[in-house]
Amino acid sequence: MPAIVLSTLNARFIHASLGLRYLLANLDELRTDAALAEFIITDRPAEIAEKLLALNPRILGLGVYIWNVEETTRLVALLKAVRPELVVVLGGPEVSYEWEGQTIAALADYIIGGPGDLAFPRLCRDILNGNPPAERFIRAETPDLRKLELPYAHYDERDIAHRLIYVEASRGCPFKCEFCLSALDRTAWPFEPERFLAAMDELYRRGARHFKFVDRTFNLNIGTSLRILEFFLDKADPELFLHFEVIPDHLPDRLKEALTRFAPGALQLEIGVQSFDPEVQARISRRQDNAATEANLRWLRQHTHAHLHVDLIAGLPGETLEVFARGFDRLVGIDPHEIQVGILKRLRGAPIDRHSESCGMCYNPYPPYNVVRTDVLAFAELQRLNRFARYWDLIGNSGRFKQLRPILLGDSPSTRFLALSDWLYARTGKTHEIALNRFYDFVFEFLTAECGEEACRIREALEADFRASGTKRHPRCLLDTATPEMRRSVENVGTRRQIRHSQA
Repeated sequence: MPAIVLSTLNARFIHASLGLRYLLANLDELRTDAALAEFIITDRPAEIAEKLLALNPRILGLGVYIWNVEETTRLVALLKAVRPELVVVLGGPEVSYEWEGQTIAALADYIIGGPGDLAFPRLCRDILNGNPPAERFIRAETPDLRKLELPYAHYDERDIAHRLIYVEASRGCPFKCEFCLSALDRTAWPFEPERFLAAMDELYRRGARHFKFVDRTFNLNIGTSLRILEFFLDKADPELFLHFEVIPDHLPDRLKEALTRFAPGALQLEIGVQSFDPEVQARISRRQDNAATEANLRWLRQHTHAHLHVDLIAGLPGETLEVFARGFDRLVGIDPHEIQVGILKRLRGAPIDRHSESCGMCYNPYPPYNVVRTDVLAFAELQRLNRFARYWDLIGNSGRFKQLRPILLGDSPSTRFLALSDWLYARTGKTHEIALNRFYDFVFEFLTAECGEEACRIREALEADFRASGTKRHPRCLLDTATPEMRRSVENVGTRRQIRHSQA
């Protein structure tokens, strides 16, 4: 039985914790007496506890994040009730700052704030040697990356076959955007390129083809970025998929040239725009050349095969609904593949909190700590924006409405889509669990009945989108083009439901 178990609750099975693998890799002589045990947040706490306790560890290290803190709190409470002598050590961004007063922190034995690569092994040695520290909170130092063991050997064959492989060529960020915990970093610092690329080559040799880079600013050092891109381009492998997070206003020509050489489906770029408004940017200490950002996004869209995933934040300090709408419209005009609309969250320790009083920022006291009111956005308006973001993900980002989307958005995308969002919520009372075929019907009804669009034109666009989607359940608005069998199936749904209720 292992003396040390490293565990976390991932959001989905496809995710594999890079942080746990760093801890395992750097346990040195304790590594043979340690084990990984990953779960997902939908697993039942009692079943997780049973599996963890069956391993009979002396020390349990748990990674705590904004998406799993509530479930992990219930797990720790249960573990401590069943086996109070188990030493529980917490780490991760959710407990690295403002940990006092957190229920999970009160339940745990120790908390490591910051990078635990070296602090966790040192704590384990002290505990196992009978010299546990008196202080419960340990502030970890920033490690020398040259002294860290890389974690990639601890992705097993199942991970490589079925899960995303998270990697990092650098840590830290030189920018000070106040909504992000990376604003606390002094700078960014790289791993040694030769050692990193050797590890990537070994992962590739073992069968890894999907690499998700977690670097905050992949294109900060262009020389290093090019070495990594050339490494993967030299593989000439049609199964490769790479994900990078890039800053949008720093794309020199030699980097652009490399990006043009990736085949369709091989490259995804996550690009944080967040806001196009200079006053909002200045307020949150964000440096961004908006003209260069727009020009680079347009260039990437027109000259590369990269899938562009662009982030926009709603609810930033001092940002009105109109300011957000202008930024959204500007992005729609650029036409990236996805516009991820996120509502501002107050991460523990992030400097954004300094605006709470001056800008009337009020946040949800429970995860995900989203802003619920500002001095320029009422609670009801932020609720509308939450629904806007959800419906946009289902319609605008899904890829299922390619022909219809330009008609739907018209000349004022934010105005039109907010109207659809309000109408959909009034019509359904839901933002989840709406069948796809019903979405086609709702959009058809909104555009024809509410906006006065010509039914034939809308039906023609929806027909093309429906056929391209591969969806089997035919929407009612397209019954004229359905096969007789499909038509009877749709028309009989209500009758069958009535029969079932009458027989109950």
